Amino acid sequence: MRMINRHPGRVSATLLGLLPFLLIMLIYSLASQERLADNPNDKLLPGLEQMTAAVDRMAFQEDRRSGDYLMWQDTTASLERLGLGIGIAALLALVVGILNGVLPLIRSNLAPLVSALSMVPPLAILPILFIVFGLGELSKVMLIVIGTAPIMMRDVAQRVRELPGEQLIKIQTLGANSWQVITRMALPQVLPRLIDAVRLSLGPAWLFLIAAEAIASTEGLGYRIFLVRRYLAMDVILPYVIWITILAIVIDQCLRFTNRRLFPWYNAGGH
Repeated sequence: MRMINRHPGRVSATLLGLLPFLLIMLIYSLASQERLADNPNDKLLPGLEQMTAAVDRMAFQEDRRSGDYLMWQDTTASLERLGLGIGIAALLALVVGILNGVLPLIRSNLAPLVSALSMVPPLAILPILFIVFGLGELSKVMLIVIGTAPIMMRDVAQRVRELPGEQLIKIQTLGANSWQVITRMALPQVLPRLIDAVRLSLGPAWLFLIAAEAIASTEGLGYRIFLVRRYLAMDVILPYVIWITILAIVIDQCLRFTNRRLFPWYNAGGH
């Protein structure tokens, strides 16, 4: 049997998916043990015991200066910024994307601008955002919006243009005006694609968030990572990176579950 025709079962697929993670953990464990055996105070590859102690200190013990649980404080701050930025970006993408896809006049007017904005490296304009909006929350949220919204706008607009032309002809034949075409034909079919676009934008959104927090912030996951790096505190940095990854996976799976529950017809089509 050809390799392209061999499909693993559910259990086999799960085991194959876990294998790379187990290999990475094994390699790290062996390297850490070797370095710690030579130097028990080595900070580059901390052992599990060191990282567990750091998590306990950051997440379950009050900070001596502020009295806060730093890890949860950082998590709350970062998720608020991420949620606000992605939410605004998704709303803009929905409105502009549908208008670009449905109305030729709007597409001629806005599509070139959206295409140009999607090519601008968001991190390159971070200093401009700090100058214009200051060092507060707005500049961090705007970086996420500017970094993710144009791509999602183009994706939504493309989805609208991919809708069968027969649908547009039929709904107009039945007397629908432009508003009804948008709300009754385009919008219901675009919403699941928008959720997929948000899922794909989560990675870049986290990147922009951490970059902004690292430069100008007093709390947040990115801020904490760059704060402790000066002490080479890998026992804090690595758990924070793992925690960010877990948060991203959970958010992605929640969006995936929502998409499947709300739009089963979309996922039944192989999306």
